[in-house]
Amino acid sequence: MNRIEKKFKELKRAGKKAFIVYICAGDPDINTTYDLVMALDKAGADIIELGMPFSDPLADGPTIQEASQRALKKGANITKIFALIKRIRKQTQIPLVLMGYFNPVLRYGVNKFIKDAKAAGADGSIIPDLPTDEAGEFIKTAKPLNFDTIFLISPTSKDARIKHIAQKSTGFVYYVSLTGVTGARTELPSSIKEDVRRIKRCTKKPVCVGFGISKPQQVKDICKFADGVIVGSVIVKQIEANLGNKKAMLAAVVKLVKQLRGVR
Repeated sequence: MNRIEKKFKELKRAGKKAFIVYICAGDPDINTTYDLVMALDKAGADIIELGMPFSDPLADGPTIQEASQRALKKGANITKIFALIKRIRKQTQIPLVLMGYFNPVLRYGVNKFIKDAKAAGADGSIIPDLPTDEAGEFIKTAKPLNFDTIFLISPTSKDARIKHIAQKSTGFVYYVSLTGVTGARTELPSSIKEDVRRIKRCTKKPVCVGFGISKPQQVKDICKFADGVIVGSVIVKQIEANLGNKKAMLAAVVKLVKQLRGVR
């Protein structure tokens, strides 16, 4: 049982849902990312997604694109992110998921990436542009290491596809709440509840909803039927709004996380 599975079991016993936070590793720099992880852990995040910055983040909107660019300009890369995770692991056992695009992983080496990520203390990965059909080598290497492979289901996925993706996913299933790129939304599609129920009919694995979630009421509503929520862009915006003032940045992020998760 890895940290992700353990966390979901703990939450289920407590009658709670997972509050998952995305930040881009290296934004605005690696040391600040470390401080942000420590702050998020204390603020009540259950799982943290560490984004691996990439020059062409095709699934991301402007907020995370800009975070990626800031991180890259400061020299963030996979090797430095693994060193960051090792440092984090000296202080906390919060589940950590690496989220990023396949190009840097392929360049690093698929098998080496998974083995080094696991050795560093990461618990799984989300690779949005790696479909299950092409993830055979990735899954084969990850499975014996108990390194979770989390795949995405979209609103346009048909039942057969949902079953296939849910079967290949470990840790949890990531439901993308809307078509399009990441970014905070004022309104979310009304179909989310039924879509999550469709997925749950196909799997007993936890189903978490991400993309567009930015308000406490949205978190509250989604947690009535999903096993967790994933919040990213609205957090990254607080980081961007406080560049150059780390103390204010950490305070703003903690305040927002407490506001969002307080209604679970």
